[in-house]
Amino acid sequence: MPLVSTDKILAEHSAVAAFNVIQLEHAEAIVQGATAAGFPVVLQISENAAKYHGALAPIALATLELARTASIAVSVHLDHAESESLVEEALALGFSSIMFDASTLDYAANVQRTAAVSALARQHDVWLEAELGEIGGKDGAHAPGVRTSPDEAVEFVRLTGVDGLAVAVGSSHAMTERSASLDFGLITELKNKVPVPLVLHGSSGVSDADIRSAVEHGMRKINIATHLNVLFTDSVRKSLDADPAMVDTRKYLGAARDVVAAEVHRLVTLISAP
Repeated sequence: MPLVSTDKILAEHSAVAAFNVIQLEHAEAIVQGATAAGFPVVLQISENAAKYHGALAPIALATLELARTASIAVSVHLDHAESESLVEEALALGFSSIMFDASTLDYAANVQRTAAVSALARQHDVWLEAELGEIGGKDGAHAPGVRTSPDEAVEFVRLTGVDGLAVAVGSSHAMTERSASLDFGLITELKNKVPVPLVLHGSSGVSDADIRSAVEHGMRKINIATHLNVLFTDSVRKSLDADPAMVDTRKYLGAARDVVAAEVHRLVTLISAP
């Protein structure tokens, strides 16, 4: 199946799961799990992942090929890009959606830079997500305690022309425990006022019940990264502890890939099933 745009997936489904790719095994596991579940999925590569690999292209080209040869609808998304040059590279490589993150800047600078990237994305007919952050906050929209103002969100979308908006409703990035407390009343208000799909970042810290409730209240794209990394790493530890003489990386990475695939199957069903 050809690479599918994120907006096309959202046009056909109430919500989509988006998982971050760090190693190739992540991308393989995510596609495997989503295929087994029969639901579309978004493969996300962050600016930090590109830095880890030394460049965007190596991990991106492999991920794009997996997406293009999948039997389900798969979108490949650039996540938390803070550099316009990285956005331009992703567009040239053929990414089907982009998340530009200027949320750590003050509001005016966020609007100015995001609007420019939005215009560039439109030229390539690529869906653009942005994040409305805490004014001057080091951690952006998902610093603990930060909440998105619905009226400010409406203005931000109008001024920037973005296609999707990551909002702060109680989740935080990099949580290893699923203990976040979401503001479902705020999610409903945002859904009713903001004219573009809402994105929940930091969903690794959200319980199954609250993820499902977030979707029912209006969240459309659910981002998960750390949760899969916890499972992947735990599997590798168990493999190496069980066999200290193991040196074939395919054995412990393959086992971890299977664990992640099973969890992706479960989560995409939780998120995307009617």
